[in-house]
Amino acid sequence: MLKTLGAQVKEYKTASILTPIFMILEVVMEMIIPLLMSSIIDDGVEKGDIHHIYVVGIWMVVAAGFGLFCGLMGGKFGARASTGFAKNLRKSMFENIQTFSFSNIDKFSTASLVTRMTTDVTNLQNAYQMLLRMCVRAPFSLIIAMAMSFMVNAKLASVYLIAVCGLGLILALIIAKAMKYFKEMFHKYDDVNASVQENVSAIRVVKAYVREDYEKKRFQKANEALYYLGKRAERIVSLNMPLMMFTVYSCILGISWLGAKMIVQSTLTTGELMMLLTYCMNILMSLMMLSMVFVMMSMSVASAERVTEVLNEKADIVNPENPVYEVKDGSIEFDHVSFSYNKNSEKQVLHDINLSINEGETIGIIGGTGSSKSSLVNLISRLYDVTEGSLRVGGIDVREYDIETLRDEVSVVLQKNVLFSGTILDNLRWGDKEASLEECKRACKLACADEFIEKMPDGYDTYIEQGGTNVSGGQKQRLCIARALLKKPKILILDDSTSAVDTATDARIREAFAKEIPNTTKLIIAQRISSVQDADRILVLNNGEIDGFGIHEELLDNNAIYREVYESQTSGGGDFDENGGEA
Repeated sequence: MLKTLGAQVKEYKTASILTPIFMILEVVMEMIIPLLMSSIIDDGVEKGDIHHIYVVGIWMVVAAGFGLFCGLMGGKFGARASTGFAKNLRKSMFENIQTFSFSNIDKFSTASLVTRMTTDVTNLQNAYQMLLRMCVRAPFSLIIAMAMSFMVNAKLASVYLIAVCGLGLILALIIAKAMKYFKEMFHKYDDVNASVQENVSAIRVVKAYVREDYEKKRFQKANEALYYLGKRAERIVSLNMPLMMFTVYSCILGISWLGAKMIVQSTLTTGELMMLLTYCMNILMSLMMLSMVFVMMSMSVASAERVTEVLNEKADIVNPENPVYEVKDGSIEFDHVSFSYNKNSEKQVLHDINLSINEGETIGIIGGTGSSKSSLVNLISRLYDVTEGSLRVGGIDVREYDIETLRDEVSVVLQKNVLFSGTILDNLRWGDKEASLEECKRACKLACADEFIEKMPDGYDTYIEQGGTNVSGGQKQRLCIARALLKKPKILILDDSTSAVDTATDARIREAFAKEIPNTTKLIIAQRISSVQDADRILVLNNGEIDGFGIHEELLDNNAIYREVYESQTSGGGDFDENGGEA
């Protein structure tokens, strides 16, 4: 864990080294000042030597000024190192998340990843700054002050030693008690973030079903759980200050009482007593700093584990040693393919799939909910890897391709359509960042998206809100199809991507595909028979197995599942929207 986090310091190593150096120099200056102050009192004030007071006083000002400069520089470099460290952590986490396959992403919730990149990284940033500054300053100050105290008067210094040992033991118990609550708190942060994220992203559904009160109670429950743990932890940690102040004042009283006796007995000077009192404050304040460091470190341990988990997560799907950089054609062949999301699971999502699809064919895929239609097509672009058997695209196993090359040739319009904040052109150019306006317009025409884009006030420069909330479901689907077409793929996969458009528009889209991209292999997952009945062949899936594969007429004659779906959809006189309409 330390090695993983330490690697993120990178270009901020110099600042990370300079910070403790300046902290040590600041401590040295602070330790010199009590010595000079003692000299002024004993050799200047009591002897009436004004010249000595001036000389030593100037040296005190110089020491204080240099100490202030070192403190400022330590703060400056400490801030640079800690913020840079946090920046690198966020960057590395984000970049690693981008390499994750779907199976990697399934291990983490979205809310958890957001918490790790925000709250957890902030905790580590604060902890790192404390590590560079307080964690160097506090122990160094404590050791030097203790050594100087014993050099002045071992008897009085023993008071410090007893107080430090006792207080250190109590603080250790407090921190150990509080640490378990801090660890639990971060899991509650995930729950709060999940509640907020779901509510905000689905606010229209919440309002449509009048579920505001339910969502408030849900958030309140997560918030109360976080509050309870935070209160318990802070209540324990809050004992630090009163215990510290009790110890400080007890030491001052003890040293003042014993020191006064020694001054009367001429075994201690007034200047030495003042110096011991100053060192007393330094020692106990250093101990308090250390207690704060330990509290922050105990909080950051949980954060460090969560951040390291993301950084060390290795993508399940990686490039082979000598990848193939060219996809010959859009032919697809499933050879005894089986698949399960959990490799240790006994139940397979897909079982013994044997399927051969020629380049340029249009294949309809139909089946009930949970029949693994999406799982089947996700294997083609290697969003998941097959568990058994092999899957070949263009005659080559997909595991032998360079991942980027393969996915550039396989355009997938997923079941859940996503648009990003930006203009319509910005979203379309996810398919091809160099696409011209004319190419974008042509893709939109094929996807039947041009008709509504041209009616918008700003046309292709119309701004799309995050998630595409300012366009309808059918419009969103057509924009996503146009975006996929801009990639000019050898294989086009539509995963139930026309469910929100009327059947007339659906038919026009399919007709455009047949005329304009005849050499592109097209796989169309649909719930409506009308969307697939004109396909070259239709695949019927049932419980992860092939139940039928053929043309529309053949399946009507010999496949019970297909015939049942067809009859249920046509017995009422056809689709309600077959004459057009907008979803």
